[in-house]
Amino acid sequence: MTPVGILLAAGRGRRFDPTGAASKLLQPLPGGELVVAASARVLLSSVDKVIAVVRPGDGGVGDCLRALGCIVTVCQDADSGMAASLVHALRHSLPEAPSWLIALGDMPHVRASTMLALRAALEQGAPIAVPVHAGQRGNPVGFGRVHLDALLALQGDQGARAILKAHPASVVPVDDPGIFSDIDTVADLLKTSTLA
Repeated sequence: MTPVGILLAAGRGRRFDPTGAASKLLQPLPGGELVVAASARVLLSSVDKVIAVVRPGDGGVGDCLRALGCIVTVCQDADSGMAASLVHALRHSLPEAPSWLIALGDMPHVRASTMLALRAALEQGAPIAVPVHAGQRGNPVGFGRVHLDALLALQGDQGARAILKAHPASVVPVDDPGIFSDIDTVADLLKTSTLA
């Protein structure tokens, strides 16, 4: 069965704009597409359903993602950390999800081929699937249902790192430097990218 896509797009992006006035997710990339739209588009192309998590008062992020075809859900306690958003999305995906492909809204340069390779690993039974490029792990990451209880118990801002450290993962080799490329600062946005 096809994994459910989860797009985490509920952060405030304080490193991008400490005042919180400008959302990094709604900034245009060099080609004109918004950061969050590019991130969502690639995930949408690889799975049948994407649940996107946004925060209250998201400035239009949710509207953008709905227009693309994501199922948008608002995490009221998103400010407590990434784990809250992830747990919120997981609960929203139950009971039918067999596995999850978890992507970040500020990583617009991940290639569709990477998403499809991770999907294939999950469909073949991998309990955890991680992309590796040039010997280094990146994002997004896939989790099988065997890890649901541990995922639902997550807290804080570390996401699923503790689970990744505690359990073996299926390595999915990819030719994709985009798995390391997120938009955290204005400088990241201004870089002319050849990753996509």
